Amino acid sequence: MSRVGKKPITIPSNVTVKFDAGICAVKGPKGDLTFAVDATITPQLENGTLTFVRANDDKRVRALHGLTRAHVAWMVDGVVNGFTKNLSIEGVGYKVELRGKNLLLSLGFSHPILFMPPDGVEFAVATPTAFSVKGINKHLVGEVAAKVRKLRPPEPYKGKGIRYEGEYIRRKAGKSAGK
Repeated sequence: MSRVGKKPITIPSNVTVKFDAGICAVKGPKGDLTFAVDATITPQLENGTLTFVRANDDKRVRALHGLTRAHVAWMVDGVVNGFTKNLSIEGVGYKVELRGKNLLLSLGFSHPILFMPPDGVEFAVATPTAFSVKGINKHLVGEVAAKVRKLRPPEPYKGKGIRYEGEYIRRKAGKSAGK
């Protein structure tokens, strides 16, 4: 059996999980999320504990078993705690500020970049060089953080650009002087 798929999910008292026609709906204090569950995966909710059982041992079904359990666990965690990706900006003159709900980035281009978040995602700016992406959907938070980082990824010579908090950038030596 799948090691991830057979782990039970404990459902907090302030969260409701409903399965209807192949759709899993999770509702909690921060919002609600939905996920389409494959017909070969059967959920079992007993005494605040959720487990998933697969119909057979086909390779595709085994993969979906762990995937389904992981997605539902992320949804439960998201509606209770939420997810955050912290990013930082490095470089002379590089900065970020919040304009309403949008992010205004100055990244060394001839113009500032206004980044508008999709529904369910919000930005928080701690300092002009540090900000975070927050939301209840783990996939969406990671995708928006990756899109923001892609605007100016860190370069290996001086390390300038947008990076995740704690990300290590392998540095290159650059050109060496002539003999």
